Amino acid sequence: MEGDKRRKTLVVGHKNPDTDSICSAICYANLKQALTGEEYEPARAGNVNSETQFVLDYFKVETPELIQTVRAQVKDIEIRETEGVRRNISLKNAWNLMQKANVVTLAAVTDSGHLEGLITVGDITKSYMNVYDSSILSKAVTQYSNIVETLEGVMVIGDENDYFGDGKVLIAAANPDMMEFYIEPHDLVILGNRYESQLCAIEMEASCIIVCEGAGVSMTIKKLAQERGCFVITTPYDTYTAARLVNQSMPISYFMKTNHLITFDEEDFIDDIKDVMASKRHRDFPILDKDGHYKGMISRRNLLGARGKAVILVDHNEKGQAVDGIEGADIQEIIDHHRLGAVETISPVYFRNQPLGCTATIVYQMYQENGIVVEPKIAGLLCSAILSDTLLFRSPTCTAVDRAAAMELADLAGIEIEGYAGKMFAAGSNLKGKSDKEIFYQDFKRFQAGKITFGVGQISSVNAEELDELKVRLIPILKEAVQEYGTDMMFFMLTNILTESTELLCEGNGAEQLIIKAFHVNGDSEEGESHSGGSIIKLPGVVSRKKQLVPGIMIAEE
Repeated sequence: MEGDKRRKTLVVGHKNPDTDSICSAICYANLKQALTGEEYEPARAGNVNSETQFVLDYFKVETPELIQTVRAQVKDIEIRETEGVRRNISLKNAWNLMQKANVVTLAAVTDSGHLEGLITVGDITKSYMNVYDSSILSKAVTQYSNIVETLEGVMVIGDENDYFGDGKVLIAAANPDMMEFYIEPHDLVILGNRYESQLCAIEMEASCIIVCEGAGVSMTIKKLAQERGCFVITTPYDTYTAARLVNQSMPISYFMKTNHLITFDEEDFIDDIKDVMASKRHRDFPILDKDGHYKGMISRRNLLGARGKAVILVDHNEKGQAVDGIEGADIQEIIDHHRLGAVETISPVYFRNQPLGCTATIVYQMYQENGIVVEPKIAGLLCSAILSDTLLFRSPTCTAVDRAAAMELADLAGIEIEGYAGKMFAAGSNLKGKSDKEIFYQDFKRFQAGKITFGVGQISSVNAEELDELKVRLIPILKEAVQEYGTDMMFFMLTNILTESTELLCEGNGAEQLIIKAFHVNGDSEEGESHSGGSIIKLPGVVSRKKQLVPGIMIAEE
């Protein structure tokens, strides 16, 4: 029923997610579900990098589902879950079901649940206009069980599962002498309790006689009917009422629409189906699942109050970093530790932003504030995120709060920080089998400063030789990225965790000069070198994209 559908909320980080983005999404979804009992599902807006995959594998946690967009889909709105019916039910039965459910359309489905056709109130209304076609009951191949049900009768002789498929329907109002002239073989005859009329109809080879007003049927008539293969039905209705009702026993299959049905899939986007619905005069449109099974109906009214997907953003609050379609989503909360961006919300939301080194630290605080026990695998994920984002406490973004949280979480997870962090970073810097483009985009974000747009990718490693080898490989990718994203500049940070320094690859008009201005380095051969058209600038002490590189660029561009 409408209104009973429980709404799922997606918890998702930014595009090109890092360990903090993925782990915070998983852990915050777990916290919200524990607090509310409602459904919260962690998701990811990009591919999982090697470091994050190591963490998930280490703590035996499933990788969140990849979502390409949070545009509203049919499955996100309330649909009218009217049950499907079988194609052989009577018009009367269909009408009663419509009245009971207060609907104007029913879906006929197969035993396996696949859609066969649609019957509407309009179709039923049109069926009553065929009053001059006395053969329509047989043309519709009406099952006798429908006739018995519609007339609230009893099958005295015959099989209810058989079909009336030949002949016309008539009322035996004349005397037997007259009846002989208009009753033909296979007809269905509605008559009263007169023995002579019943006998005449059977002898004229009628397929069925309907005896009205609850009259009894003699043993002689029963025996003769049995011998001649004539069905006998009794009904409490008079002949006038029975004649009016009998056409309502026809199966809906004779009147329902079966061709060129307009259906929608659960995965269809609301924006895509609005125009189709507006161009058709249909009141209702069937919804099918991915296997083609009928799920229910929607109408234009369902779209009026349609809300976007319910989403919680973690580890970002900028539209440029958010999953596609975020502008139409119903953002519920934002949990972040970055600068304030430009995500707009439909209504006020819970927004928690703290100047800490990691979103996972904030999530851990919320577990503590709400008295929710942090199980070992959740502790492991949160600890891993902090170690990753703070580069094992070496990043200038790291605070005493981050360090203390990581220590507590490590105890809960049963890990030794130094040894575990070494394995995690080694897994993250293992680039074997990855293309240059995969390496470039595995931790990439897009920003805007004044009138310029720029992108920044980053690789952090303990292997200096590996970082040196990447310089030559990634310069061409920067050139491609400028064209692909339409940005003014591109940067890539090759960060050495052990020496706490970065070699920055620069591409774009004025990119090198901007970095020289921002970080007061020289553009000579000592601090900056040209390589295949791109520039490489050494930035001692710079390891954080969020707290060092991006703010420096923002200030320099003002």
